[in-house]
Amino acid sequence: MRRPSSLTALIAGVILSILLISFWAKRQAWFPATAYLHEPSAAHSYKAPSTSLGATDSAVSPDPDLTRDIYNSTLGFEKIFVVSLPSRTDRRDSIILAAALSNIEFEFIDGVDGSLIPDTVIPSGPKQGRLPDAPLGCWRAHMNAIQETVRRNLGSVLILEDDVDWDVRIRDQLRDFALSSRALTQPLASTPKSYADKTFPRPSDNSPVAVPDIHLNDLPATIAPQKSPYGDNWDLFWLGHCGMHFPFTESKAIPKGRVVYTEETVPQTQHLWTLSDPNDIKEQYPNHTRVVHHAQDGICSGGYAVTQKSARNVLYELGLKDMNAAYDILLRWFCENGGEPSRGHHHCLTVQPPLFGIHLPAQPKSHNSDISDHGEGFQEKKTENVRYSVKMNIQALLKGGTDLVDQFPDVD
Repeated sequence: MRRPSSLTALIAGVILSILLISFWAKRQAWFPATAYLHEPSAAHSYKAPSTSLGATDSAVSPDPDLTRDIYNSTLGFEKIFVVSLPSRTDRRDSIILAAALSNIEFEFIDGVDGSLIPDTVIPSGPKQGRLPDAPLGCWRAHMNAIQETVRRNLGSVLILEDDVDWDVRIRDQLRDFALSSRALTQPLASTPKSYADKTFPRPSDNSPVAVPDIHLNDLPATIAPQKSPYGDNWDLFWLGHCGMHFPFTESKAIPKGRVVYTEETVPQTQHLWTLSDPNDIKEQYPNHTRVVHHAQDGICSGGYAVTQKSARNVLYELGLKDMNAAYDILLRWFCENGGEPSRGHHHCLTVQPPLFGIHLPAQPKSHNSDISDHGEGFQEKKTENVRYSVKMNIQALLKGGTDLVDQFPDVD
């Protein structure tokens, strides 16, 4: 039998390559989203496609320093984890799509059924009873996210719950937050042993009970961070919550500095929702004001970030000491040197209104939570405190994102 000539083989190879490329191009058109990658651990990866709303890894922010990292697919953190019960496929579908449309990459951390947690693994004191299964499961799921952060030696991680939502302008919002964080926690360039906030890192007996607001358009010159676009002297960012207070004047543990700015992504005050009473930002500032400050009395754990150093502290303070409160209360104690036993002193910054809000889809109210009772009846979909919500605008974003709905338009 005659063997084909080298020229014939070359031509055949070229034709085969063309056919394979054509098939791959069609496959990409049929399946534009990338695949789920299941790993043997509790973490499951999801990588967003690059042809969607938001900046890509190659995008550059307005500043030629570390803040450009905020415009990457993990928002300037090394990883993003999303805590989610595997059974809540509705929430997983929703956040996968929202992340894809925002060019955000994350990994799932499986939620935990609290009824399956044995008493023997729950740190508890001599007179402490077992907490209800729902908060137990929530605590363990978040501790698994923290544990994974420590195990993999990740420099920083943003941890979200699967029902959160965000504005299509989340990267610009986080850039403002990063500049604010640096103003509050980085040493001054002129005097490296001092800070713009005279009560940082910890108020003294002679510290003022209040300090002047720092304005975003007039920030002090600080030493540039070396590790993170958000600064090098923070432990926890509480970016998604149901309520927060400005630091109490009588608190000796929490610095009092604030960075204040006006921006269009903040709804007018009549639209601002919180579980905290009073609503501090609504009572103290005009429309469209956002304030970055140290955390006090935080409610809900919808979104927060940790560093490798602080994750180790969280694992110790909240994972190995008595588990005697819901997870958001434990976080509160971690930030405020509170609780019994004490959870230590740590630098926790937050923002009002929060950057990550709770999304409530159109569904029976009883479906809203696997932890608490939300009552009976049917609800219309909404996301609190977020104007151009990604989840509220999914259909428009899928069509190109030219006709987005503002949930809270300004009124005269």
